[in-house]
Amino acid sequence: MPKQHYKSEDFRVEECVGYLLKHTYRAMHECVEEAFAARGITFQQWVVLMRLRDGLASTVSELCREAGHDTGAMTRLIDQLEERELIGRQRNSHDRRVIQLKLTPAGRKLAESLIPVTVDTLNSALDDLTRHEVKQLCDLLRRIRGRVRESNSASTLSDVEVRA
Repeated sequence: MPKQHYKSEDFRVEECVGYLLKHTYRAMHECVEEAFAARGITFQQWVVLMRLRDGLASTVSELCREAGHDTGAMTRLIDQLEERELIGRQRNSHDRRVIQLKLTPAGRKLAESLIPVTVDTLNSALDDLTRHEVKQLCDLLRRIRGRVRESNSASTLSDVEVRA
């Protein structure tokens, strides 16, 4: 039985972790989008470039899973980046159905040149916290993410077992 951090009788949505996370993300996203607007690239486009740079994804489907976007929206975003010659598409040599995405030198240069914009925005948002508090917040968020993933995996396995 999970711990009872909330109670039905006094539950208030604005005090819910999910609500606070979503609204914090939204506020931070607006700040960083504003900072990127004058630079001719959206924050979402930059995130794609960074995920490719950091090896977190190399295909549209991996980017969709990582970003939580549908394939149509991601394909349009990839098309825009390819038109600007920031990324390229290449067929996988082992499976020609798979299209690998690669950063171009211009894409890498742009992605890396905008890191300070994101760093400045994050530092501004976190200015009232100590380094220890920021580390603790990140640790807590990773634990929550892990628990949610674990819980989702367990429920998916239960669903499969029930159907079997």
